[in-house]
Formats: sequence, C-alpha cells, structure tokens
Amino acid sequence: MTLFRPVLAGLLAALLLSPAAEAARPMITDDARIVDERSCQVESWLRREKDRTELWALPGCNVGGVIEFTAGGGHFREPDGLRASDLLVQAKALLRPLKTNDWGASMSAGHVRHRAVAGGAAASGYYVNLPLSLSLRDDQLTAHANIGWLREGASGADRATWGLAAETQLHPRVGLVTEAFGQLSRDSFYQLGLRFWVVPERVQIDTTYGNRIGRGDQARWFSIGLRLLSPAFLP
Repeated sequence: MTLFRPVLAGLLAALLLSPAAEAARPMITDDARIVDERSCQVESWLRREKDRTELWALPGCNVGGVIEFTAGGGHFREPDGLRASDLLVQAKALLRPLKTNDWGASMSAGHVRHRAVAGGAAASGYYVNLPLSLSLRDDQLTAHANIGWLREGASGADRATWGLAAETQLHPRVGLVTEAFGQLSRDSFYQLGLRFWVVPERVQIDTTYGNRIGRGDQARWFSIGLRLLSPAFLP
C-alpha cells in the first residue's frame, strides 16, 4: 500500500529519499499494493539527519477499487536555518493484485513541486515507477523490486531509479523492513526499520535508520512515523 516509499536535498533527493515512490511506511521502495477499496489512509513521519529535519503528511484514498490517489507534502528545515517545502500528487494503479504465495504488480506516476519557503522559483519534477511484489511462506516474507524514471526539476535531467526491499513478519503485530535503493550510475542508499500495529489494520507506528552505502555516517538518518487507515466509507 502507499506511500518511497520516494524528496530530499533538492528535488532529486526528494524523489529518492522520501515518499516519491509512495511506499507503505517506512519503505521507500514501493510495493504492488494499494489501500483497501473505498478506504483512505494518512501516512506521516518525522525524519532527522545531521543538519536537516523533515515533517511529512500524505493522505491517500482508493477510488474505483484499482486506483489510489495521494496528495500531500513535506516541510524541511535545511542547514543554516533555511526552510523549504514539497507538494506531491500521485496516482497509483493496481495491475495485478498481490495474493498469498503469488506475485503482484502496479504502476505509479507523480509530480513533485519543491520550493524554498523564503521565496525563489519552484522546481517541478515528474516520475514513473513500476513496483513488483512477491509473497513467500504464506506472507511471512514479501519481496519487492522497483524500476522507474524521474525528471529532475532543477536541471531537467532524466534519471533511472531502482529499489529492492524485503518485509519479514516477526510477529502478528511486528514487521522488519530492509531495503536498498538509488539511481543508476549514482549513489545508493539502504534503510532498515520496524513496524508495529498498535491497532491491527488501523493504527501503525514505525521507526527506521538509513544511510548512503559505503560512505560511513555522512548521510545517515533516523525517522519515526504514524500510519492511520480507515474502514471503507467512500461511495
């Protein structure tokens, strides 16, 4: 279900290190699921780096049973006290439902608009992502693979993106998430974290640690998140 997921350190990092791919918290690599039919969710989190803080909120709803629409944003405190914000709009279509001991597929497309709060021109980026998921051992292990494309708003450059992730069920209420992601011919990152269902299928909290692969602690981050899911209520 939603939510990459993918909006950090300018528009390019924003698309990679935040929810641009819109995976279920706390993953950045997307999965092949969407929120339940006629239902909505809100994913929110606080992410802290060495000299940067982010606060995100992303509401999303299932419309028509096979498409999930998400619209939300983030607010950043940059180094030297500078501030910035992102607005994100995404549509995610279910191509093949993920079932137990089977595979599923979806496709998402989105737009991210990045602006410094103090002013200046906004940078607009666009992305497309194809998530594939595989359920193993009666959903005790679920693997995900992403391949995608983004256009960086600031430079207009086109980038190929990728992601690999695994969800391991440690307990009916506790899950472990591990992943690696990045862009072809550019830096790669990893992240690991835990999910805990406070109220099964309704209220989830999570925490993560991530870093750039092979660069010590130069880009490490920590995050805590809250995910709320509604029962079916839409017409």
